[in-house]
Amino acid sequence: MTRAGRGDEVEEDISVFHRIRRRAKEPSETQRQFADLHARLQDQVPPGLEVPTAEPKPSEPAALVGDFLPPELRVPSHDQVDGKMMPWKQPLVLDGELAACTECGAYRDWLILSTRGEIWLRCRAGHEQQETRLNTAWYNRNSGPADATHATFEDCLRHLGH
Repeated sequence: MTRAGRGDEVEEDISVFHRIRRRAKEPSETQRQFADLHARLQDQVPPGLEVPTAEPKPSEPAALVGDFLPPELRVPSHDQVDGKMMPWKQPLVLDGELAACTECGAYRDWLILSTRGEIWLRCRAGHEQQETRLNTAWYNRNSGPADATHATFEDCLRHLGH
């Protein structure tokens, strides 16, 4: 192939490229049809929008259905419970100090009680002391789901083995 022949191919490629670019700048047939349809529908109102709505007809009252869960499966809400309790077998370290019973010196096997926004520690011997370094947020983060509810404090102590 000669140089002249190659030049003709290049010119032909360039002219094809320019035609493609010109076509790309012009809107396609689909775009023109959409623009025409949009212009025709611009000032029209969809049917039914200007028609006043009819008054709703009174329906029959829904049949009353019993509560979703039977009473034995319902869990009391937080305002129906006097407090919560969880066992804490290991030593309790608060602010770098080992928590110990003020009466007997026990430092493990606690029951941690959360009631009325306060946290109480109860040792195995039954001594109770308020723990101001803990709060209900700490209790909620460290307690698991409740496995039972009890009518009395003593029933809960028996359930937890104290």
